[in-house]
Amino acid sequence: MNGWIGLLKNGNRSALMAAIVNLIISVLKAGAFFLTGNVAMYAEMMHSLGDAANQLFVYTGSALSKKAPTPKFPNGFGRIVNLVCLGAVLVVAILSYETIIGGIHHILHPAESTGLLINLGVLGLGIVLESFVLYKASKEVMHDAGLAHNGISSLPKSFAHLSKAKPPTKLVFMEDLVATSGGVIAFIAVLLAHFLGWTAAEGIASIAIGGMMFYVVGKVFLENARGAIGETDEEMLAHIAHLVAEDPDIVDIQRVEVVKEGESLHVEIVAEVSTANTVEYVLAVKDRLMTLVLSQKGIQDVIISLIGDDGIQSWNDTNSSRLIENRKKLPE
Repeated sequence: MNGWIGLLKNGNRSALMAAIVNLIISVLKAGAFFLTGNVAMYAEMMHSLGDAANQLFVYTGSALSKKAPTPKFPNGFGRIVNLVCLGAVLVVAILSYETIIGGIHHILHPAESTGLLINLGVLGLGIVLESFVLYKASKEVMHDAGLAHNGISSLPKSFAHLSKAKPPTKLVFMEDLVATSGGVIAFIAVLLAHFLGWTAAEGIASIAIGGMMFYVVGKVFLENARGAIGETDEEMLAHIAHLVAEDPDIVDIQRVEVVKEGESLHVEIVAEVSTANTVEYVLAVKDRLMTLVLSQKGIQDVIISLIGDDGIQSWNDTNSSRLIENRKKLPE
């Protein structure tokens, strides 16, 4: 029992906070919908309810993904977070469909809603709360990217670094961005329907919100499908290759692989050293590289194989020129 509690403590906190906030908001919106019958409020209720459910799943998945490897699962559980995110977006997809169908029905069969102040009050409160969660998620994005996140400036900066965020953080950020935008759209639609008599505006808002939800579904599904299969982290691969190439004892690099599994990275390196080196010296080089690579952010494990120089230049990175120069300095 204590083991499970310990794992849950390591879950993605932005996902947990977002789940709690969205659950509260969904209850408020549900109450407002049943009192007023506003279709835009219905769309927002479905959106918040879906966000609360899948963000809770994501929090649990991010915690379980940190479970230590076992003899039965020697590669660990990193990909659980990708699988959970895939399940979460399916929930959002179903709710997105219902939201769009509800909007179309309202446009074809418009009905006037009541309770202007109730609708505006709940939507306004929802926008404020969602904006707060979005701000917290933006700080988490900056943290995942290894950058400073001081003040409100983290929100606009986070868009440029969203690709570097962990899967749970990215999902929470995108969902709350859509939730905040959807709240603003619903707020405007309620005003248009009440003051201009354009009742179809609420249906259009519902369709727009459902469409944004589907966008999140598509983007998050594709990203986590790649993660579940095992995707190469190109940026980290280039970084690790650079570190290895800069080592004065490395003559050439045959292969570098960096595979992303959930929030963790697995590295495999095959490099060449001079055949003039002793076994003890090569083992010391290997230990040095092992320590260096494991100190990089997100690296869970690394396999390094050092073999004798075969006399053929394999690595075509920009650092190859330095490797060639090293080779020329070696004794014949």
